[in-house]
Amino acid sequence: MKQQLVDKFLEIYGEGDGVNVYFAPGRVNLIGEHTDYNGGHVFPCAITIGTYAAARRREDSVLHFYSLNDPDQGMVTACLEDLAYRRKDGWGNYPKGVIQTFLQKGCQISCGLDLLYYGDIPKGLGIGSSASLEVVTGLILKDMAGLSDISMAEIALFGQLAENEYMGMKCGIMDPFAIAFGKKDHAILLDTSNLSYVYAPLQLVHEKMIITNSKKDRDFVDERYRDRRAQCEEALKELQTVISIRNLSELTAEVFEEVQEMIKSPVRIRRARHAVTENQRTIQAAQALERGDIWEFGQFMNASHLSLKEDYEVSCKELDILVEEAWNIEGVVGSRMMGAGFGGCTISIVEDSAVSEFIDRVGRNYEKRTGLKAEFYVVETGNGAAIL
Repeated sequence: MKQQLVDKFLEIYGEGDGVNVYFAPGRVNLIGEHTDYNGGHVFPCAITIGTYAAARRREDSVLHFYSLNDPDQGMVTACLEDLAYRRKDGWGNYPKGVIQTFLQKGCQISCGLDLLYYGDIPKGLGIGSSASLEVVTGLILKDMAGLSDISMAEIALFGQLAENEYMGMKCGIMDPFAIAFGKKDHAILLDTSNLSYVYAPLQLVHEKMIITNSKKDRDFVDERYRDRRAQCEEALKELQTVISIRNLSELTAEVFEEVQEMIKSPVRIRRARHAVTENQRTIQAAQALERGDIWEFGQFMNASHLSLKEDYEVSCKELDILVEEAWNIEGVVGSRMMGAGFGGCTISIVEDSAVSEFIDRVGRNYEKRTGLKAEFYVVETGNGAAIL
């Protein structure tokens, strides 16, 4: 891939030395859903597919962006003095936003750049494609602009800021952090309240991770996501009248049961209950992996889905059917919806001997029950962002 990308870069931008190649992976979140903005733990791992980029310094302040995934967009051009968001720039606004964020944070960038991107993350999976693009751009800036004092944690944070403030998407820190810090055969137990983290072994010797795309269009997902965040924030305020906490995930399930009556809405009680119990499940699931008990880990995945379905109400008929069909197959360790919800994907851990049956039976029964044709992707753990 490296040489192919360099050859394509030279074809587009012309011959010359100084072309470097970079990679940032996508990510899978195994458990810990809708906990990041509630100050809780998440448990993602980097995977081997992601975003590749080739870059070369320029002597002026001009920035050129080109994606092999979107040749119809053509070349997106900007400069360090003018990085304003422009709808016509499409995907190019993501790397522009990262560069803008670096500059706003006081980073000295004195060179322009020619940039070529290629991603092998399938569209619509919700496995961090935009964060992958942002992190790889941050790594390019660190390397090409000589920003040696910028840490990978700052690259992750700047990627999140670009998405929040420049792109207007209120995402959490999980995606860019997992992409920046991924480690093969490991997942990351990340405390989103303070960014402390530990690696947990995820050596799937006899199992595979399978992403199943429901192909269900997500309707009003941003609006529903904002509603859930607002409900959690209101529940937190109500609880803070009787208990000193900064976020919902500081509570144990036992303490929550004692104080939940301070939340005046049954809906907000359910939302808060999910934030509290999902955080505990995530910690316990990581501990199960530390003990090498993949089947106990799978039970926590299953419980996570039920909580997302019943308390947080972000699942949908299609995701529920995918999970139910998965649970009916012997050799499925665990399965749950993944991501924002209301469509999108499930993540399953499946024994090697059951992978073919899983894809065949889940796919066939899902199409019979919904009329939709699911897509299946077997993915592996990988390392975080790097210069190739």
